[in-house]
Amino acid sequence: MQLKPGIASVEARAFIAANAPGSLPVPSALTIAEFRDESASEFRARAERMLTRLPVRHRECVVAGIPCIEVVPTDSDPAATLLYCYGGGFVCGSAFEDLIISAPLAAFANLRIVAPKYRLAPEHPWPAAVDDGFAVYRDLVERTAPGRLAIAGESAGGNLALAILLRARRENFGMPAAAALLSPWCDLEHGGDSLEANDGRDPTLSRAWVEAAARFYCGTRDAADPDISPINGAFDTTFPPVLITTGTRDLLMSQCVRLAGVLRRAEVPVDLHVWDSLWHVFEFYDEIPESDASLREIARFLQDHIRSKADAS
Repeated sequence: MQLKPGIASVEARAFIAANAPGSLPVPSALTIAEFRDESASEFRARAERMLTRLPVRHRECVVAGIPCIEVVPTDSDPAATLLYCYGGGFVCGSAFEDLIISAPLAAFANLRIVAPKYRLAPEHPWPAAVDDGFAVYRDLVERTAPGRLAIAGESAGGNLALAILLRARRENFGMPAAAALLSPWCDLEHGGDSLEANDGRDPTLSRAWVEAAARFYCGTRDAADPDISPINGAFDTTFPPVLITTGTRDLLMSQCVRLAGVLRRAEVPVDLHVWDSLWHVFEFYDEIPESDASLREIARFLQDHIRSKADAS
């Protein structure tokens, strides 16, 4: 585990001061459409700003019948692909909004990004998102040279990335070269101390919010099911190296730490980066320098393992 030392940046401290914990409205069946619109209006602007800052281009595409967004660097020809799973508690968010993260990874790691537009709950509870994500993953495995595919995701997207890998193992599909998980929401039973300790300290997420989203996503299914809470999954040495990022204010920090322990006990190589004073998926906020620093570290991790895997193939 790496605890990122030092005092949070001036920008990060200003963000915390300006964003009162607990102010995030909790979605309900009656308000979900309005909630999605409000979320999109904020994060689409950030995504569009990112596209003006980085040498990348994006386009709509369809992979295995699933609509996706593809992102590629404009000044190079990437030799590897990253399947990127967006977050939003399985109830909101979009592949476009997540260009905030996927565009920097494309630019910094020289990767082609494929981001599925998976179906959302409550209209489409589990397993819709996993079915969509796995369909894209399976197609990419079949079309990508060995060692040239990686997977990543943030929050619910981290859950989805893990669920895809667990299904791939069961169905004897190849594993990617590496996996990067940003504040992964891997336990929908909500175990761990930080869900209580950081409720009111995380400026972007609350316990009430994740509990409401979990009810929508699970539907009638038990939240303990490993396909819903991948922290309960059966991992082994066939799984790729994993990088997990979180912060000491992250509502889901305990899940990240526990997941790292689960993976280590299964002898899966894992790096856990805990950023002092930072919150849930802080990488989403490009106004803080820690976001850029973390995304560059993730890009190096993916590059190193893709290169190593490809060389060994």
